[in-house]
Amino acid sequence: MKAIKAGDVRKFYKSAIWQAVRKQVLIRDNHECQKCKEEGRYSKADCVHHIKHLREFPLLALVLSNLISLCNACHNEEHPEKYEKFKSNWVKKNKPDIPERW
Repeated sequence: MKAIKAGDVRKFYKSAIWQAVRKQVLIRDNHECQKCKEEGRYSKADCVHHIKHLREFPLLALVLSNLISLCNACHNEEHPEKYEKFKSNWVKKNKPDIPERW
């Protein structure tokens, strides 16, 4: 929890306690994406998602009722801000440095 308060969420996600809770949630949810399941589809869950976001609600970081198993596609839908940041950085890095001639 100290890592979250210090703003180092990467350290939190690498911690043994998170790995144990993550495993417990995946087992509870049968390694199935719960959002896909709700829509009548099946996808293997790759992620464990915080329903109430980790940075905003650090006290709920390890609370099982705040965690849900999701596939990568559904997890990306839950975090569109990460995609926009990725896309923005990608465009900056890959923008050709050619002057316009017309």
